[in-house]
Amino acid sequence: MNDQLVQISKNVLEKCLGLKENENFLVVADDVKKDLGLALYEAGKLLGAEAMFLIMKEREKSGQEPPASVAAAMIQADVAVCITEHSLTHTQARKNAAAAGTRLATMPGITEDMFLEGAISADYSKVKVLTEAVTEILTAGKTVRIEKGGYTLSFSIADRNGVPSTGMYLNDGESGNLPSGEAYIAPVEGTASGKILIDGSVAGIGRLASPILLTLEIGRIISAEGDAAEKLLEILGDGDGKLLGEFGIGTNDKARITGVVLEDEKVYGTIHVAFGSNNTFGGTISAGVHIDGVVSKPDIYIDDQLYIKNGELK
Repeated sequence: MNDQLVQISKNVLEKCLGLKENENFLVVADDVKKDLGLALYEAGKLLGAEAMFLIMKEREKSGQEPPASVAAAMIQADVAVCITEHSLTHTQARKNAAAAGTRLATMPGITEDMFLEGAISADYSKVKVLTEAVTEILTAGKTVRIEKGGYTLSFSIADRNGVPSTGMYLNDGESGNLPSGEAYIAPVEGTASGKILIDGSVAGIGRLASPILLTLEIGRIISAEGDAAEKLLEILGDGDGKLLGEFGIGTNDKARITGVVLEDEKVYGTIHVAFGSNNTFGGTISAGVHIDGVVSKPDIYIDDQLYIKNGELK
């Protein structure tokens, strides 16, 4: 066991999740991430928690539900960490656990390098302030326009609430990613129109060697161009996975583009869009898949006011 991983895990559990002695602490991992999950489990024991470690079969894609027994255990825990290859963030299991009062962090795709460097090392008190400020702007907004590389995508966010993923989940029912630092919102279904150039990374694909150009009409992808376009469409499937489900803004100045969307979408100066399920954070799409794509250095207009210019928050 890597002692440094255990020590960092201990710090994360204390500072970001407020894990206390005798609390019920659950680590959910899959076969791919079981070694990192074990470090969290050992850290929980060091903090005096009633630690438990569940290993499940790897999911096929992000947004796919875990087994019912895992979902039930998440509800019963005081604190839970889901460290898996594919994301459990936008699942009913995560939503139900948070509703039951579990403090919960998801770590989809995290690597040992990401444990030791980058976004995990941020000053999360500062990340929290910026994230909450951006969330307020999203909640107050009605329209978003993304401009990048000569292409424009527009959609409505009217009457939708922004969601802060601050990296600090200290109160009952608070949940989000770790490492974190993003504000996101569910666009109004069926309102997105235009083109968007995704040039950072895509969940399930990794860092992009060349951009993917997506064309949307009535909120749905109608065409995709680029070397990784066919693979993206295959992951999204033929159903509602092609619907725009999320718009997010990165707020972590320590995050890096690594090819793992968990960290990539948190990078300050990037935005991301996701396709598929958003019913766990204010939308109506339940697609069994949720795939994020990261865009670097965009221009972002909210209600026709420029808030981000070439990746710099105004």
